[in-house]
Amino acid sequence: MSAPKRWVIAPAVKPEFANQFPEINPLILRLLYNRGIDSQKKVDEFLLPDYGENLYDPFLLKDMEKAVKRIFQAVEKKEKILVYGDYDADGVTSSAILVEAITALGAPVEVYIPYRETEGYGLNQEAAGELIKQKIQLLITVDCGISNVAEVETLNQGGVDVIITDHHHPPEVLPKPFATINPHLEAEYPFHGLAGCGVAYKLVQALVLRQADYKVNQLETGFEKWLLDLVAIGTIADMQPVLSENRVLVKYGLIVLQKTKRLGLLKLIELMSSNLTEIDERVVGWQIAPRLNAAGRLNHASSAYQLLITEDLGEAQKLADELNQTNRDRQQLTDKINTEAKVVLGEVKDQKILVVIGEGWPTGLVGLVAGRLTDEYHRPSLVISRYNGEIIGSGRSIEAFNIIEALEQCRPNLSRFGGHAQACGFTVKDEKNLAEFKDKIIELAQNQLTEQDIVPVINIDLQVSLEDIDWPLVEELEKFKPFGEDNLKPKFLAKDLTVTGLQSLGADGKHMRLMVKHNTSAIRKTIGFCFGSWCAKLKAGDKVDLVFEVDINEWNGNKEIQLKIVDLALGG
Repeated sequence: MSAPKRWVIAPAVKPEFANQFPEINPLILRLLYNRGIDSQKKVDEFLLPDYGENLYDPFLLKDMEKAVKRIFQAVEKKEKILVYGDYDADGVTSSAILVEAITALGAPVEVYIPYRETEGYGLNQEAAGELIKQKIQLLITVDCGISNVAEVETLNQGGVDVIITDHHHPPEVLPKPFATINPHLEAEYPFHGLAGCGVAYKLVQALVLRQADYKVNQLETGFEKWLLDLVAIGTIADMQPVLSENRVLVKYGLIVLQKTKRLGLLKLIELMSSNLTEIDERVVGWQIAPRLNAAGRLNHASSAYQLLITEDLGEAQKLADELNQTNRDRQQLTDKINTEAKVVLGEVKDQKILVVIGEGWPTGLVGLVAGRLTDEYHRPSLVISRYNGEIIGSGRSIEAFNIIEALEQCRPNLSRFGGHAQACGFTVKDEKNLAEFKDKIIELAQNQLTEQDIVPVINIDLQVSLEDIDWPLVEELEKFKPFGEDNLKPKFLAKDLTVTGLQSLGADGKHMRLMVKHNTSAIRKTIGFCFGSWCAKLKAGDKVDLVFEVDINEWNGNKEIQLKIVDLALGG
């Protein structure tokens, strides 16, 4: 059994809110309230997201009109246009979205995706110099650029107009490109949670709305909707909130993905042994996104980008095979580094932050290992690699410790860093600074974090009786899909259940089937993945408290409600 976790139940609904919606099942109302859905308008938009009604006007974004005019000017004058992307799934989907749209308008477009190992994230001076030599006239960034002050100045001086499209939080000092499109810069824009691909999609929407005013190829009605499969993939992969505008984009994007004509995606999905018509947010998050991300982590992300845009069946198969194998290699290497990191860490009992330093670990994987350590031990983790003459690290954190603020206090030891409250990347100046940095960050964590902070937390939507979990409720829960960040699958707590039977499952007994009942209710079937060790602790008649999600189990054409165990404690 794993260490005990702290169960935190969301606050009760305020009476004035509940009184507004007497017709809504109180359980469903509580779930809506927990997600910040606190008005009739928000309830309607959440339960019935509508593409025609619930997307915002792209021209509410600062500089959108200016950017659109400049792009159409470049298309009409046959200027050299380049899209500058990023090496993760959000970056490659953003690149594909914009390249496809501008190409369809009648202009050839080049694409540049930096190499993670040697160029790092965003614009860099060497690439800027090379693009000036190539006489690029218009450069459009996607999923990057908002912090590249010096690089944008270099491009400006070299005669390149730059349009930045980005979704990352702007720094205090902003670059000065021709135009900047970022939802965080415009207070009037109603939603700030767009992924990079979402911002690129808003630009395409704006181009569609203005195309009739220019001498360009006119895009067919609905052209932009066929890009929504890429928007869904990028938004889910980048773990952006699946609320508000993103909820619409992801919901309709998954519908488009189930009908996608992209040869590369079709071949990749074949290799995953997934049914195209059953692709949902979980398949995207756990299978498609890791394969696209693997390219940029171990090799160059161009293979992931090419997979999304290829129209050649042979190339599609080759790229799908390559990405599938790269992902296997990524999994094996991550496992190996994770094992090595744990050896270096040793006993973590009294450590408030985990700092592990290794030799030659690929910098594209250290963030994944940091994430695993944080998930397992529920404390901030920094994984640092001496790689190709540099000292590069990545971090993941918990709610109680803002990792980027901590790095800010270590600025003198770092040559560069970036990220947000829960995740970061950084480069340490040298070995002397590495020792100072490690001491400083450990001191910050020791002073700031309490013992309570590093106890893993399970956030629970509400406590229920098993009698509450019926088919009408299950049907209402279906309306909460697609799940994702800020709209996680609901978690329920049922207390004082009676065990009526149990069995271990799997060849090694790793999993458990638990039968329980509550008061006078019928016996309910639960499944506990990785809960097999409980079989030695429980017997029929025991009382348990159960945190669970509601699933549907389908077999031989039958359907039944099945509870998936999230956590378990002895009751009574």
